[in-house]
Amino acid sequence: MRLVHQDRRDSAWPRGLAPYIAIFCMLHLSGCMLESVKPDLALDTPAKYKAAHGAADAAVPKLDWWRGFHSRELLTLIEQAQEHNFDIAIAIAQIKQADAQVKIDGAPLFPLLTLNGSATVSQGRASGGSSGGGSSGTTHVYSTSLSASYVLDFWGKNQSTLVADEESATASRYNREVVALTTISTVATTYFTILGSQDRLKILHKDLDDSNRILDLIMQQFKAGTVSQVNVSQQEALVATVKAQIPPIEQTLEQNMAALAVLIGRAPERTVAHGGSMMTTIIPRVTPGLPSELLNQRPDLRQAEALLAAANYNVNAARAAFFPSIQLTAQSGFQSAALRTLFGPGAWFYTAAAAFTQPVFDGFLLEGQLDKELALREQALQTYRKDVLSAFSDVEKALIALEQTTLQEKAQREAVLASQMAFYLSEQQLREGTVNLVTLLQTEQTLFTAEDQLTQVQLSRLLAAVGLFQALGGGWSPAATLASTAADAKH
Repeated sequence: MRLVHQDRRDSAWPRGLAPYIAIFCMLHLSGCMLESVKPDLALDTPAKYKAAHGAADAAVPKLDWWRGFHSRELLTLIEQAQEHNFDIAIAIAQIKQADAQVKIDGAPLFPLLTLNGSATVSQGRASGGSSGGGSSGTTHVYSTSLSASYVLDFWGKNQSTLVADEESATASRYNREVVALTTISTVATTYFTILGSQDRLKILHKDLDDSNRILDLIMQQFKAGTVSQVNVSQQEALVATVKAQIPPIEQTLEQNMAALAVLIGRAPERTVAHGGSMMTTIIPRVTPGLPSELLNQRPDLRQAEALLAAANYNVNAARAAFFPSIQLTAQSGFQSAALRTLFGPGAWFYTAAAAFTQPVFDGFLLEGQLDKELALREQALQTYRKDVLSAFSDVEKALIALEQTTLQEKAQREAVLASQMAFYLSEQQLREGTVNLVTLLQTEQTLFTAEDQLTQVQLSRLLAAVGLFQALGGGWSPAATLASTAADAKH
């Protein structure tokens, strides 16, 4: 019996240590809640791009890639868009909202302190027995107190919610970069479309002059009786066809001018883009680098990754809601019937309480919330996977478009030169009276079509270059974004 009693005494926990052991276990469980298993991304990352013919580890686009086009007006427009574009301003406002939400959901991790003060005056009459008399008096009560309450985040619910909001705030910063990159690319695309319209209009006006000149020659021969009215009508139809092509291109030009005004945050009536010609625009050389680098280069992928992390912590918070909630409250202050004795030793009081809440049955509310967060995490995971594959596809398509439009432009230039020579020879023969007018009409149409097609190919090549820069995530720095996030966190 003595040995048994001795064993029980040695194996028992010290009485004062038990609360600390319980708290340690709860905190340990809280850490386990935050360290839940993240979903497997299972990304299929290729070793290199199929359409890339240069070195796989070539340099990625510069931050100011648009300077490579050597257009001062384009540079000015992009700078104005970066400063005045409304979509970028909206994205910045969303960052502020996300930061405010971090403060809101981070508040439960701190104690809530409330200062209370009151002064009460009451008057009453007490009965005086059988004589019917009584006495009256005024009672004064003054009090001031400080209340504190704190919810122990044993299971990490509040901490998980806070981290989820921090990841969402990071995603909002990446979203700002996505909007900025899209805006810059759209400004460049719109500007080059304006240049393309101006080039097409120049060619059409030249073609109109050429066709009118040929019409005058045919009219002279018609008056001389060497050609028929059919030949005159055919040339007149060609002149009218060239004229009819001008208004739609004028419409495209003016509409793109108006769209450009919105991009730079100005009224269309006050926006002037002189433009010029695509012939003087240089297409910078760009190499895609490794596909694995794209995961860090593109802000939309970083944004999707942050949203996936936020969804994972939201799952942790939903799981923690199944565990008990413990709230500590305390109040201390002074209460007295006389103001002059309010802060005396005899007027001091305090209270302390602890409340324990454990969900028992809530109509499957918590289970439904957990299922919802799990489904949202699965959605974020599949969205991230899709965005990654779409990013690889965007680069491949842009590389193919740039390569093929370069080859097409070279061939189209040769077609224009040959058509110009054929038209020149046909006009010379017309003046000499030895040309077949059907042949002349065909050479005119062939030249006009070839010249217009060349401008469209040149525009497609410029847009393909812009698309490649955008697909590669050019124009932003991951390091700068993370540094900005860290600086904002300090403030």
